[in-house]
Amino acid sequence: MVAKRKTKHPAKAREDLSAPSKWRLQHGDVGAAIRAADPETGTPIMQRKVVDTLSQMLAHGNISREMHEAGCIFRTLFRSAALDSIATSQFVRIAASSGDWLSVSQLDARRRVLNALDVLGGIDSPSGSIAWHVVGLEVSLRAWSAQQGWNGRLVSAPIACGILVAALGTLANHFGLLPRSNAA
Repeated sequence: MVAKRKTKHPAKAREDLSAPSKWRLQHGDVGAAIRAADPETGTPIMQRKVVDTLSQMLAHGNISREMHEAGCIFRTLFRSAALDSIATSQFVRIAASSGDWLSVSQLDARRRVLNALDVLGGIDSPSGSIAWHVVGLEVSLRAWSAQQGWNGRLVSAPIACGILVAALGTLANHFGLLPRSNAA
């Protein structure tokens, strides 16, 4: 008997591990690779910074540095308040049988987030909603504009961008990043 000849299958192309994966690229822009040293071991590593909505708007000149800084402050407070992992929660929780206590710094961060949202008109206002979702939860501007609606109508992307610019300007004024002469 003659053995059957095996057909050769073409070799699969290897994925370049130094570049972002296809999955990562479909979820937003990634900056250029930066060579650095690992702080613990000192070995050379390559880091890539993910470009977020605020950084893209700053790079395109849509917002000022003060507005970008205000968004970063709000995002930091939002994370410190531990609001990014909670779907719905009160700003102050009373510990029940679960034993989950909030630290003093978390309570202070929640108070500061609540004050910022009050300045924006509350979480139910367009500015408050876009600050909560786009700046705090880091939802894309396109996703927010497709999901949120006012008076039964969806918000278009250019209008959503304008709402975000207005919210960031108000936050910059609230956090004291704008000089008083420009605050009008």
